[in-house]
Amino acid sequence: MAKILMKGNEAIAEAALRAGGNNYFCYPITPQSEVAEYLAKRMPEVGGVFLQAESEVAVGNMLFGAAASGKRVFTTSSSPGISLMQESISYIAGAQLPCVLLNIMRGGPGLGGILPAQSDYFQATKGGGHGDYRLLVLAPSTIQEAVDLTMLAFHLSDKYRNPVMLIGDGMIGQMMEPVEFPEKYVEDELPGKDDWALTGAKDREKRIVKSLFLDPLALEINNHELYKKYELMKQNEARYECYKISAKNKVLIVSYGTMARICQTVIDELESEGVSVGLFRPISLFPFPEKELRKEILKKNVGTVLTVEMSMGQMVEDVEKVAAGAKPVKFFGRTGGIVPSPDEVKENIKEMIRQDAAPAKRTRKGK
Repeated sequence: MAKILMKGNEAIAEAALRAGGNNYFCYPITPQSEVAEYLAKRMPEVGGVFLQAESEVAVGNMLFGAAASGKRVFTTSSSPGISLMQESISYIAGAQLPCVLLNIMRGGPGLGGILPAQSDYFQATKGGGHGDYRLLVLAPSTIQEAVDLTMLAFHLSDKYRNPVMLIGDGMIGQMMEPVEFPEKYVEDELPGKDDWALTGAKDREKRIVKSLFLDPLALEINNHELYKKYELMKQNEARYECYKISAKNKVLIVSYGTMARICQTVIDELESEGVSVGLFRPISLFPFPEKELRKEILKKNVGTVLTVEMSMGQMVEDVEKVAAGAKPVKFFGRTGGIVPSPDEVKENIKEMIRQDAAPAKRTRKGK
């Protein structure tokens, strides 16, 4: 397979097509507009459906309708655009329909700015809309991984009949890297859609796809069915990567997406200075790889856990939950679209190590 130099947004768009995502609805917003530009040209070539809606609210409703027909559907947007889709996303999850969503994150809250950020972690992983529901959330750190996870997202969405979201900061969408696509896309066997998809009732009993349950017992039953799926996701879909984790590590960094790549540079530079630091990178943000991370945190050599994010600190809450007080969890991040430099992160780690090594000051009893 030959590698092609592609911008992240365009590579993701091509990956979606090759995974059978031939029904795309969108409303343009930076920094992901190139996805729509690319697909406006490519969709007619593959006989797919491209439709620019009048708003992100309309996009969400289009996703619901097309997903109910059993088609592979997806959209791409950026932070405030995803916010406008939240009602529909909740409906889609409640109706147990598959779809794929891409959020190329920008700074916030509010309109914020168009530069990279990771401040939509809460929105993606805790359910940005109303009710008891979850999305399966994947976070690539390279363009190649974005390609691979996009294809996987369509498979997982059909497997669980649930929305799957990919989140990446603006750098994932805008930077260019060599990528390769499989010559022939092959995926594991999936359950059929014949028992629920709306394909016309001329020769069969009618079906209804809905998220409205006026009977409270029926609504509770639906919620329990949803949570059975989420538990299966936790058992089977937790994904992560470790980088230079060893028995010498005094500090364990937890970071995701492109921020984790910056942390890899920091770890390499610190290693050359005789300082051993390891990285745990969650790839699935829901399900969060809790058991795997806790195993690394509990290693005797680890003194401090540091989360590094392009936000005011959101994933840090999940890391603190996993640590459960066993080790101190600290946070370093920049926000507003500012990407922390390797030097900033490195100096923060050095200062943290100095503070941890400093003897505690003693005071007289009663003072």
